[in-house]
Amino acid sequence: MATIRDVAKKAGVSVATVSRVLNNKGYTHEDTRKLVNEAIKELNYKPNEVARSLFKKKSRLIGLLLPDIRNPFFPELARGVEDEMQEQGLHLIIGNADEKTEKEIDYLQTFKQNNVIGIITATNQAETSYYDNLSIPVVFLDRTTISHPSVYADGLEGGRIAAHEIIRRGSKRIALLRGPVEFQTAQDRFKGAVDELCKANVDFQVITSSFSFHDAEVMAKALFEKYPEIDGVIASNDLSAAAILHEALRIGRSIPDDLQIIGYDDIPLSKLLYPPLSTIRQPAYDMGREAARLLLKLMNKKPIVENNIQMPVSFIERQTTRKVDKNG
Repeated sequence: MATIRDVAKKAGVSVATVSRVLNNKGYTHEDTRKLVNEAIKELNYKPNEVARSLFKKKSRLIGLLLPDIRNPFFPELARGVEDEMQEQGLHLIIGNADEKTEKEIDYLQTFKQNNVIGIITATNQAETSYYDNLSIPVVFLDRTTISHPSVYADGLEGGRIAAHEIIRRGSKRIALLRGPVEFQTAQDRFKGAVDELCKANVDFQVITSSFSFHDAEVMAKALFEKYPEIDGVIASNDLSAAAILHEALRIGRSIPDDLQIIGYDDIPLSKLLYPPLSTIRQPAYDMGREAARLLLKLMNKKPIVENNIQMPVSFIERQTTRKVDKNG
C-alpha cells in the first residue's frame, strides 16, 4: 500500500507539498498540484482518514453502530448506509455493540476520538443521555425515539399482517413471539399482532424472546416442550423463525400442513431455508439508504421535511404457510 512518502518521491516534491495538495491548504503551483495528483492516481494512494481528520479537525468518517452483526438483518441495513455514503465520498467506521451498553458507550467514545462527522445507530439505548450529549448529528435506524431523527419500518402494520395471514390460512392455536421489551419497533409489531388475534378470537400464547442468534435455538426447543399443540407461530424475527422451523422438522412436525410459521425481516437466508420461509419484509437496504440521506441533510443543515420516516412492510409468501384463495 502506497504511503504519502511514496507519492512525494514519485512527484519529486516534499511530503509537506503533498499534504498541502491533499488538504487544499496553502499555496501550491498548478503544475506541482498536477504532478502530485498524477502520482496519487498512478500509485492508487488512499489518504489516512484518521490522520487527515486530526490535521483538519474534520473528517469524512461516519460512525455506524449495530447491535449484533451475527443477525443478517443488520448487515443489510449497513450495506444501504454504506452505498449511500460512498456515493458522497464518505466512509464508515462500524461498531458491533453485542447488545451491551458498555460496548455501545465504548464505541461512541471511539467514534468521537476518530472525529466522525455523524452517527447512525441501531442502538438498544435510544432514550438515554449518551446521544443527547453528542455535538454531532445522530440518526436512529430501525429504532424509534422522540429525541432524534429516525428511520424505521411500520411495525404495527407488520404485526397485523402476520396475524391476519396466519389466521386466514387456518391456524387456530398460535404462538406469538414477543421481541425485546426495550425496542419500541418490536413492541409495535407485537401490538399489531395481538390486536388482530384478539379481533379474530383465536387461542394464542405469548412467548417473550430476544433477537439474538444465541438464544434462538434454546427458545425453539422450549416452545414445543411447553406448547406441543400449537399449529401456528408468528416469530419475532427470521432468526427465531429459522430455529423454530429446524426444531419443528426435527420433532416430526409437517410444515405447513401441521404447523405454519411466519418470520419477520426477510433476511436473505429466508428464501434459502427448506422449506423457504414466509415472512414480513422490512426494506432493510432501503432503510439504510434513507437513514444515510437523512444524516447527510442534518450534516449539511438542509431543511428536514420528516424527522421520523416510517417505511412500508409487506407479506412475502413462501412455503411455511398454506396456500389460500387470493381473494379470501
